Amino acid sequence: MSTSFSTRRVCPTWWAIHSHRARRCRRSSRWSTTERPSRRRAHCGLREPPAGIFGARRRQGRRALPRGRGNLAERVYLDWNATAPLRPEARVAMAEAMDVVGNPSSVHAEGRAARALVERARAQVAAALGALSADIVFTSGATEAAALALAGRGLAGSGVEHDAVKAWAEPSLAVDGQGRVAVAEPGRATLQLANSETGVVQELPEGLAVSDLTQGFGKVPFAFDWSGVEAGFVSAHKIGGPKGVGALVLKRGTDLPAQIRGGGQEMGRRSGTENIVGIAGFGAAAEAAARDLAAGVWDRVAELRNILEISLDVCEKEIILVGDSAPRLPNTTCLAVPGWKGETQVMQMDLAGFAISAGSACSSGKARSSGVLEAMGYAPDVARGAIRVSLGPGVTEDEVRRFAGTWRARLEKFRARAA
Repeated sequence: MSTSFSTRRVCPTWWAIHSHRARRCRRSSRWSTTERPSRRRAHCGLREPPAGIFGARRRQGRRALPRGRGNLAERVYLDWNATAPLRPEARVAMAEAMDVVGNPSSVHAEGRAARALVERARAQVAAALGALSADIVFTSGATEAAALALAGRGLAGSGVEHDAVKAWAEPSLAVDGQGRVAVAEPGRATLQLANSETGVVQELPEGLAVSDLTQGFGKVPFAFDWSGVEAGFVSAHKIGGPKGVGALVLKRGTDLPAQIRGGGQEMGRRSGTENIVGIAGFGAAAEAAARDLAAGVWDRVAELRNILEISLDVCEKEIILVGDSAPRLPNTTCLAVPGWKGETQVMQMDLAGFAISAGSACSSGKARSSGVLEAMGYAPDVARGAIRVSLGPGVTEDEVRRFAGTWRARLEKFRARAA
């Protein structure tokens, strides 16, 4: 029996347990090499190898992973704001782009084919953003795009912004208890479209200098051309595209100096040979995300979020639902229980088979209180007890209810210990 390298690498526990059976079966003549792999596994006493979360759309939101010695448990992925499973459309586009050998800057036929691929993706992203009259500059991700838009400009920001924004903007804007930000001078400020931790959606003022569109892109209706924003940035992997690619969207005529100089790619704003495989996946994911949004897919996700919050019984005085009176993303629930640390909840849910988070996934796994909640005026013990549950189109009502039941059971144990 032959087992791919990827199985050994991704699932070492499964491989270590069952590889001796595979070696034994290779010496057996009871089955032919032309038999179906499933029959061979049945003959050898092997289970099916674990499936990834990046399979068919009906499987999105779930992943089978090993627990203990070879026992597979069905996991539920509820961390879509951290990253979304790769869309089938993006996977196909990336596979096709791998066969394109040319450099987009070359003038021969191969180079022109690569350039056509990049420009097609640029048009797809622009259409999804409602930015047909804007410039789309491809980057390595939203963090690089944020630096390109913000570095050296001295813009004002708020304490609820992503760290990639706070690195360049002074957090001086006022934030209320619902996470809403007051902007007095839009032309000298940056403001996110939606918060990754709380899901709170902001009303972007006319003439805003820069906006982090990353979390809202593909989840809520938005048209850059009509927003009055001068510059914004997005990331591919938040909408089911590949990791390591993003884009800066600029109002045409906006002058921003290049951070990376060299070959003058991307209209002279970002030098370096384009990542055509990632860009192709980004374009396909953006087109699919816009289609899902128009079809009302996220309306169903909002219904599941409401079911989740009812099942969690967030009306209890002890449970704090963050941003409950403000407009929120259709998929995001941020709640806190004072005294019950967020990272403890994340670990307990992980062991129970559920993937959630205690804040932004872009903080390198640091266990710390939520700066977003502190900026909203919450006490440190509340900020330390916050978790985020973010749903996606692949999550089912049964999974939502199972998570709620598991979390409530852990909450009762916490209360019993604290009593």
